[in-house]
Amino acid sequence: MDVKKTKEMFRQIASKQPEKYFGVETLRNLGFSRHQCTTCGKYFWSVHERTVCGDPQCQGTFQFVGRPPYRSLAYTEVWNEFSAMFETFGYTPIQRYPVVARWRDDTDFVQASIYDFQPHVVSGAVDPPANPLVVPQFSLRFVDVENVGITGIHYTGFVMIGQHAFEPPETYDQNVYLDHIYSWLTQGLRIPQDEIIFHEDGWAGGGNGGACMEYFSGGLELGNQVYMLYALTESGYDELNLKVLDMGMGQERNAWFCSGLPTSYDAVFPTVMDILYRMTGFHPDRPLMEKFAPYAGLFNIDEIDDVNQAWDHTARVLEIDPKSLRKKIEKQAALYSIGEHTRGLLVALNDGALPSNIGGGYNLRALLRRCLNFIQTYDWDISLEKLVEEHARYLKPQFPELTENLEDIYRIIDVEKRKYGKARIKVEKELEKALSSKKITHHKLAELYQSHGVNPELLEKAARAAGLSFSIPRFEEVEKPAPAQEQGPAVFPPYETEPLYYTNEKMREFTAAVVDSCDTLVVLDKTAFYPTGGGQEHDTGWIDDKEVIDVFKEGKTVVHRLKEGNIKKGKSVSCKINGERRDTLTRHHTAAHLVNGASRMVLGNHVWQAGSHISESCGRLDITHYETLTLQELHQIEKIANEMVLKGVHIQKMVLDRNEAEKEYGFRLYQGGAVPGKVLRVLNIPGFDVEACGGTHADNTSEVGFIKVVSFEKISDAVLRLEFTAGLTALTCVQEDADILKEIGDIFRVEKSQVVKTAQRFFDEWKMKSKEIDALKRELSQIRKTRLNECFTEEGDILFLEEEVEGDRDVLRETGLNLVCENGIVILHNEKGDLVVFCGKKAVEKGYKANDLIKKYGRGGGTSEFSQGIKEKE
Repeated sequence: MDVKKTKEMFRQIASKQPEKYFGVETLRNLGFSRHQCTTCGKYFWSVHERTVCGDPQCQGTFQFVGRPPYRSLAYTEVWNEFSAMFETFGYTPIQRYPVVARWRDDTDFVQASIYDFQPHVVSGAVDPPANPLVVPQFSLRFVDVENVGITGIHYTGFVMIGQHAFEPPETYDQNVYLDHIYSWLTQGLRIPQDEIIFHEDGWAGGGNGGACMEYFSGGLELGNQVYMLYALTESGYDELNLKVLDMGMGQERNAWFCSGLPTSYDAVFPTVMDILYRMTGFHPDRPLMEKFAPYAGLFNIDEIDDVNQAWDHTARVLEIDPKSLRKKIEKQAALYSIGEHTRGLLVALNDGALPSNIGGGYNLRALLRRCLNFIQTYDWDISLEKLVEEHARYLKPQFPELTENLEDIYRIIDVEKRKYGKARIKVEKELEKALSSKKITHHKLAELYQSHGVNPELLEKAARAAGLSFSIPRFEEVEKPAPAQEQGPAVFPPYETEPLYYTNEKMREFTAAVVDSCDTLVVLDKTAFYPTGGGQEHDTGWIDDKEVIDVFKEGKTVVHRLKEGNIKKGKSVSCKINGERRDTLTRHHTAAHLVNGASRMVLGNHVWQAGSHISESCGRLDITHYETLTLQELHQIEKIANEMVLKGVHIQKMVLDRNEAEKEYGFRLYQGGAVPGKVLRVLNIPGFDVEACGGTHADNTSEVGFIKVVSFEKISDAVLRLEFTAGLTALTCVQEDADILKEIGDIFRVEKSQVVKTAQRFFDEWKMKSKEIDALKRELSQIRKTRLNECFTEEGDILFLEEEVEGDRDVLRETGLNLVCENGIVILHNEKGDLVVFCGKKAVEKGYKANDLIKKYGRGGGTSEFSQGIKEKE
């Protein structure tokens, strides 16, 4: 069942038993009564008799727009007031989580405050950082891009103020939670009781479901309380042992409600809009905006079938020409969108995301290019960097961390602008070519938009020229989740193997008992053999006299694969690890952390680990970066990593409670990806690199030895791959390079210091000689053409030539191309047997075909005008 149907199912269930699912006792005590909306059919609660609920789709307008606010609150004041009030109720205010959800493997970005606590806290596997708590969680959603700037309430990046509690059924109380929100509405926002409407609804998401109570005033939904009660299953749903309160309230909507302004954007980032008005010289038509704003909620793309009808209807009500209305509102919306998009980009880039052509990075790039498209369309002179800077300054009281990485963000924006400029030139050429050849299609237009983020107006203009109707693909249509990978059945029943490889990393020999075996697979009660994991390859060695060639995990069971033979269950065995391989893997794994930390110091805080592989021959580290490396940057990374080796820094290896680890080290812990469990194994090189990491590591950086980065490449749009070696492996690599350099010097008969200069001289001479040879070839070709022109014979209207020519197949082709005329046939071959046949246009019309003629002289193929092959020996 899809999410929409699941929500409707829970809505119907809850509507039949409101006392079970909602804070009905609180509502009745406060004087609210239950009604059913005659428009949408949903149940709602109000203090007065009503036939229509508070949703703008039902009542038709935003009624709060244009009237004085009950209380004036600036954007950041909303969180200050809310958190202070809820602290008196016993809630703990906590800092926001990064918008890049690195602790999860099922999403790129946080889309709601509950994402902070899924899956570990919600499942009960991990305690929440506080209980109950409130959090100002910045979130990113890209499904509402088309609505931004128009409706006044839609954002791609927004702060969802979360009110959360995680309780067993006996202490979970919807009445208390609703009473707290009622206090915020009536005391925090000072809304009169008769202006508040509560809506009953259902909810589903993230594998859970339950009931939902939305709260409206003046036609604006200010937030909603979700009562997460069930886990969704294949057969239906099961009751959760830990019930969750998931209240989400838009800080933007609350600030707008308290502003008295026609749209939320002027209330949410007022100083940025002031800058935009000054930069562009454009100022909104305030009287028009005040007239339009109450109807803006009708333009939600997700909830209307025909947006043109909405424009026509609103224009009739306002008594304005539809085209004029749309033109003015869309220009204003473009300016609002630039202000809104740059705020979301600031937070995402600050938190470590990068624009790219894949995943969530695609949406960031599309967002940035949408800004550039608007700037180009309206010929505005706008500095995106200045907007980002002002957003960071304005938000500093609430999110001071947003000012820390501004220089990095400016560089990323600059690189993206250059990429966009190149992409636009390329696309314009492709469009021109497609239009001239009349081969433009809907598929081609969508491809150009999705791959290059091209100005939609440019594509729509091209579509009209081709007689096509083209609409821009929705953002959610181009971000698809990766298919889940299926795992094969476990070989052995679950058994928790004691991991000696963590308790004593120096252990090389041990005894153990065989608890299970099958063919060449063996399970021990305890093991010092490290299984493949954490990016590191497995150990090898021996169990008794049998060679171990692979080690892997099935859950908490460590399985050893023997090269041959079997060991019976119950036997006590002596085990020995291949120490040389383990030491090399350990050095390479520790070196990966040093290279990672050095890369961040050289390139910037946007660098995160994007993957790794540790083998005996080398280490491989993937890092996020928006450009390729320069040699200077590479050498600096190498230098800093080796300086850490020389410093001999003690490496901390700890097992910590997840909340304790996150509080101490932040979310850099998850740069290697999502890590399950209540406790984390943390590796910390103080002040340099920290990560929740498996694998084996040195105790001190000095044990790593010399580190050499042997290569780097850009493997995707925003990911670089560094390959490196450490210790004796690095020494071998350097020696091999030195041997190659010496061998080249010996060939050139120069000292190694002169190799580059000598190679450059030889290369320049080779290029010069090549040009001379090409010139001589052209001269010879002209002489050959003059001579061969005299050798044509006439057969009716056709000129015929068959000759042997000195030179390779390229010479044959060039000569034939120069000789053939419209009514000519040219057949050339060389002494090696290469054969080419040319037929002029009129010769083809007479029935002569090169691909037929070549068969009379040998083997080959091609077209009617040109064929090539091998001449049969006579």
